[in-house]
Amino acid sequence: MVKESRGTRHGTRKLLRKSVRERGAIPPLSLVLHEYKVGDRVHIKINPSVHSGMPHKRYHGMTGAVIGKRGSCYLVETFLGDKRKVIIARPEHLRPMEVQQATSTS
Repeated sequence: MVKESRGTRHGTRKLLRKSVRERGAIPPLSLVLHEYKVGDRVHIKINPSVHSGMPHKRYHGMTGAVIGKRGSCYLVETFLGDKRKVIIARPEHLRPMEVQQATSTS
């Protein structure tokens, strides 16, 4: 009997897939060169074409706060249930969170 392999991208056939029009495209430079400050809120959206600095698949789609920088990567604090997790991810896998303006209805 051969043991089934369980690599880091195991079970990500649909999760880490680009659309047909996006395949082969490198990430936009505006996302790669974006400087995040401590306290900024970011969405973790894994870019499957960039392998380095890729967080684990369980954090795809989560939102967290930047708590520091380590080399070219950012330290992102997020919560998995009640546990505090610190994720090390490159800026290609992060998206800035847009702050929605509250509209007052009179």
